[in-house]
Formats: sequence, C-alpha cells, structure tokens
Amino acid sequence: MLILTFILTALATIFFTYFVRKILINAGVTDSPIVTEHRHKTGTPTMGGLAMLLGAALAAAVFFHEQNLVLTVLIMLSAGLVGLLDDLLGLKIKEVQKVARNIATHPITIGRLTLKPGEEARVATPKAKEDLPSLLNDGKIEITGETPIKTEGTERDKIIAQIVLGIFLAATGAVSSTVLGFEAGIFIIPLVIFGVIGSINSVNLIDGMDGLAAGILAIASASCAIFAIITGNPTATIPFGVLTGVSVGFLVFNHYPASIIMGDTGSFALGAGYITAGFVGDVIYFAVIALAIPIISVVVSLMHRSHIIKLPVEPLHHTLHYKGFSEKKIIALYWSTTLIICVAAILIYQFLW
Repeated sequence: MLILTFILTALATIFFTYFVRKILINAGVTDSPIVTEHRHKTGTPTMGGLAMLLGAALAAAVFFHEQNLVLTVLIMLSAGLVGLLDDLLGLKIKEVQKVARNIATHPITIGRLTLKPGEEARVATPKAKEDLPSLLNDGKIEITGETPIKTEGTERDKIIAQIVLGIFLAATGAVSSTVLGFEAGIFIIPLVIFGVIGSINSVNLIDGMDGLAAGILAIASASCAIFAIITGNPTATIPFGVLTGVSVGFLVFNHYPASIIMGDTGSFALGAGYITAGFVGDVIYFAVIALAIPIISVVVSLMHRSHIIKLPVEPLHHTLHYKGFSEKKIIALYWSTTLIICVAAILIYQFLW
C-alpha cells in the first residue's frame, strides 16, 4: 500500500503542477529573487505549493480510512493557507535596494559585510545604507543594479500563525504524550508547538535553491517510512509515503533549473506535514535526525542574527554560493549529506541500538 500511495501522489502532483504552473504564468505570479546570483530566476512562477496541496488532498480522499494521513493533510492544508497569505503579500514590492560592487583595490566594509575587490552585495541594512554615500564619494564602490524587495508579514505574525498550527495538532489528541520512553504529560503541548515552528522554519529557510527543499524532504520522508517499517510501525508509513510522493512529483518541475517554485505555500505545508507525520506516527526522534541539514541551517542563521558569527550572505547555502560553489554542487552536497545521515541513523538503529 505504501508504494501505491507514493505512486498515486507523485503522479497526481506532477499533473497538478503542470496545470498550476500554466495558470500562474498566465496570471503573472512570478518570483523576484533578492539574491544577486539568482537574478536569472526572475519570472519563474511561484506559489507552486498549491499543486503539492492538491496532490496530498487527493491522496487523503482516496485513502480516507487512514486517520494519520487525513490528519497530516489537514495540517498541511492549514499551513499551506498561512504560507499562501505570505506569498500573496509578497507580490507587493516593499522597497528597491541598490546592489553595490567594490571597485577599490582592497577590501572595504559596508554595513556588516566586507567586500573583496570585484565582489558585490545588496545594500540592505540601515548601517549599509548609511555607509553608501561616503563610499560612493570616495570612488570605492559603484552601483551595478537594483533589487526589488517583497513585502513580508512580520516575524511575530508568522510565529503566532505557526503556534496556532501547533495548537491545532496538539488539540487533536493524536500525538502520544510519551517521547523516547518518557511521559511528557501536558508538556507535550509546548513540545508539539515548538516542533511545528521549528519544522516549518527549517524547511522554509532551506527553500532557497532549485529542488533543494523538495529533494531533502523526499529523502527524509522516504527514510522515515523505511524506519517505520523496520520498527514494525506500518500506520506511520502512509503519511510519509504521501510526503515523498508530493516532493518527488513536484521535483519533476522544480529540479535545477526549476520551472516553478513552491513558495511559502509549499514550504509551510511540507514543514508542517512532515512534523505532523512524525508526531502522529510516533517516529519523531528519527524525523528530527532526518531533517538535520535544515535544522543546522536554522541554527547557523540564528547565530548570524545574534552576531555570534558573521555570514556574508544568509542563509548558509547562499553563503556557499557567494563563496564560489555552484548551485548544482550545493544541492548535491545537501541531498547527499541528508541521505548519508538517514542511512547512518537506520543502520545504527538496526545494528547498534
């Protein structure tokens, strides 16, 4: 049944993505990347997560007797609506930021960034905007272009919405209060809320390159399904089979070079659906391990924002691109590392646990 669920969901998502992409192009719903290196992606249709939601919803309708699947898809749809609102808000341009290049013969500092000769970056922070006039007057930088910055909901509003999603999941009573053999009791509620917030933001942050998020979620979800089979937990496999199918189906159009982007609609839905499947399937500990790369990316970004470390570009995968790694190499690195972590975790459980 797991294989049937995967095939049905993958084929349905391919079908829906094809038509959603056409509709989005006709409606002019396209992306405006803020990362300088991704200017060539301008015009790619976004909000492709709508197709992922349709694929998951069809699977839930066909396999409606699978309670864990129906609950997972309901949480996905709820999270997808929250992401959709953010995507719609993002269609409005908040400001246009200048892109500056160092034309001096030595490194210069603008804002928190240090640009080597020939390097360029967006003038984004208040400090960078304050430094700009004097650097222009001194002939140390030149303006090479402008980047439109989309309007976004506030971080507070996003977190509140994610807390509500966590409360939705906790209120179902479908999440076991026992975690790793310990009885959490009422404390399972904040744990669920924290898990939902963490998963959504991890997937959302990693969704910055073609196929990066969808590929990682496909690997992690498939690994969770395999782990559930190994541990004799068949009811946990179906939701992860659907998540794998949704991710693989979307990758047909989202792999490098992508012809559609999932947007917050997709990343919110995948993040919420993944953690829901982990909680209701009682494999949350393995699900967290499988999502290690996105989680590490969030930790690195938080360290950057807390001024513990300094990244030239945030998040980490954009820093790697900034340092000269090609997008295809970064995607391959992240996918392969996720696969290695998942395989290692399964083998350790099998032979050493």
